[in-house]
Amino acid sequence: MDIQKQEVVSYLQSLIAPRNELITKMEHLAEEKTVPIMDIVGMETLLQLLRLHQPKKILEIGTAIGYSAIRMAEAIPDVTIVTVERDEERYNLAVQFVKEATLQDRIHLVLGDALEEHSDVTNAAPYDFLFVDAAKGQYERFFKMYEKLLKPDGVIITDNVLYKGLVATDYSNLQPRRKKSLVKKIDHFNQWLMNHPDYITTILPVGDGIAISKRRGEMK
Repeated sequence: MDIQKQEVVSYLQSLIAPRNELITKMEHLAEEKTVPIMDIVGMETLLQLLRLHQPKKILEIGTAIGYSAIRMAEAIPDVTIVTVERDEERYNLAVQFVKEATLQDRIHLVLGDALEEHSDVTNAAPYDFLFVDAAKGQYERFFKMYEKLLKPDGVIITDNVLYKGLVATDYSNLQPRRKKSLVKKIDHFNQWLMNHPDYITTILPVGDGIAISKRRGEMK
């Protein structure tokens, strides 16, 4: 049986408890303005991983409107989150929503390109958990840049690594060429990640694909 069938996905979504008013408003806004937020089943999977790991400090690459950061902060009451967003309009919306959620003391928003170093990010290190949900074509660069800020037993979660299932197809003739290039980069990242000598990685076919990477023993 194909567990990715829409009927199964819809069934799983129907089992998820209703979100609060603010989260529901954010979900509707994201749909209306086509803001990329995490798929609801993928989000619940991420939150469960957090509950099991119980991190104290999370670094998120790709804030968007603050949806994931707020969900993570609500799931783990004593966690602090540093989150980076380069789009000013989305950053301003995230600031607004974090205030509405009264989480300003635990979610620290950084406006800027995550491919550039930011003192707010490095000064808060080390992190227990790194969540990457930004420009998919830059995943390998994000991984290399930020894994050094993790604690030895840290975990890295990368979202959208299956990219609508296209990485599992023959994408050689995919159009437009920009989409083909992006799928190729994600496929390359997945191959690189699964063969990384310092990390053990599992990819879950949940949402748009979630990669969970754990260090192999002590940091060198």
